Amino acid sequence: MHRHTSLTPVPPAHRNAAVALGNFDGVHLGHQSVIALARAAAAERDAPLGIVTFEPHPRSFFAPDAPAFRLMGAEARASRLEKLGVDELFELPFDDTLASLTAEAFVTSVLVDALGISHVVVGADFRFGKGRMGDVESLARMGAELGFGVTVAPLVSDASGDFSSTAIRQALSDGRPEDAARMLGHLHRIEGPVEHGFKRGREMGFPTINLSLKGLHPPKFGVYATLVDVLEGPHKGRYQGAASVGSRPTFGENLANLEVYLLDFDGDLYDRAVSVALVAYQRPELKFDDMDALMTQMHLDVEETRAHLTDTP
Repeated sequence: MHRHTSLTPVPPAHRNAAVALGNFDGVHLGHQSVIALARAAAAERDAPLGIVTFEPHPRSFFAPDAPAFRLMGAEARASRLEKLGVDELFELPFDDTLASLTAEAFVTSVLVDALGISHVVVGADFRFGKGRMGDVESLARMGAELGFGVTVAPLVSDASGDFSSTAIRQALSDGRPEDAARMLGHLHRIEGPVEHGFKRGREMGFPTINLSLKGLHPPKFGVYATLVDVLEGPHKGRYQGAASVGSRPTFGENLANLEVYLLDFDGDLYDRAVSVALVAYQRPELKFDDMDALMTQMHLDVEETRAHLTDTP
């Protein structure tokens, strides 16, 4: 996959792509339906399959002090899109310049002049341009005038409602990772390098790996059964893990993070890239009166995790 991160006109070899356009936070089943239509358009034209998205997320640009909301960072999104067979990832820098473009200017200067797209697919609720003045009807009109095709993908839903990043965030906030996975089409993952922590778990016989939640929508605080993919190094592979999401109130006030005890594992993973998938929510975060009570509960948590993951591949 070729990853483009500027508004500089792309070379001829990377132009003419049929693209899916949007934020793609989470790359959920609704997003995947948009990408599938772009894939079909690419096949019809013998063209590359592309994604046009934004970094940072426009919501972060317009409200930088708002609570963290992203389901995945840029690297995790790129990894997921590559697994879906995307050839060209156009990751447009969302800044004052891009935010100030009218809908018409965005289409002409970005989609046509800079990227040279041949076809674009968007969701039915897609809006774009300064003041969100552009919609699917205006995009189709401009496509007809400027020589690129436009397909509008219907929203994906089930009996519970539309599949959306907002609905997935709510499921995670409620401690319903299974519902989030149903809408995502895959388990929700938190990815990043293993950071150094206080090593309290090691002292208690439960050595853990620590991941930052910075910039990400935090799942409900508590204990989860997880699957952990170590993405590099001598311990590369998949492991089962009992994870805690929260601020560790037994030890005072702490910045919220993700802490995972890998079952039946012995090794050093510091600074290695890992991906932690939330399988099941087990219990809320608790404050314990002493270390003995905490260790007793941790043993119970691990056994419950093993039970949850018995039949999980």
